[in-house]
Amino acid sequence: MDDRILIRPYAPSDSDATIEIFLRAIREVSSKDYLPAQIEAWAKVEDRSLWAQRRISRPGWIAEINGVPVGFSDLTGDGCLDMMFVHPEFQGLGIASRLLSRVEKEALNLGFTRIYTEASRTARPFFERKGFRVVSRQTVEKRGQRLENFRMEKLYTE
Repeated sequence: MDDRILIRPYAPSDSDATIEIFLRAIREVSSKDYLPAQIEAWAKVEDRSLWAQRRISRPGWIAEINGVPVGFSDLTGDGCLDMMFVHPEFQGLGIASRLLSRVEKEALNLGFTRIYTEASRTARPFFERKGFRVVSRQTVEKRGQRLENFRMEKLYTE
């Protein structure tokens, strides 16, 4: 793991950086697993203020290298790892692993015995390597396009 990676709590001023990371990760990384029309439908943030409200409404974390946001993640009140994206230029450095460790630590602190996520085709192998299992394959609709993803979970025992 790269010691330059700092994981810190999300701050309201991080909203624009998380939008950029989200859009670029989908357009440049997930584009190998989904059709262009699907990427176009998925890679949109139509309401920036709603995005900002969602990010601040739950525990969230930013991964930084040299003060620059390079990834982010969050955890909802029911144990869902809702979002985890890493900037395309910083893939393969252990950023997602560090973010997941922070999410797992928070989940355990909150007393969760499981966390779950709806992983894209792109993210599924990462989550499988980290001990998640596929619960179901599902299709979600985004702006008229149907995208396959996977409901996955990881159980924690004492």
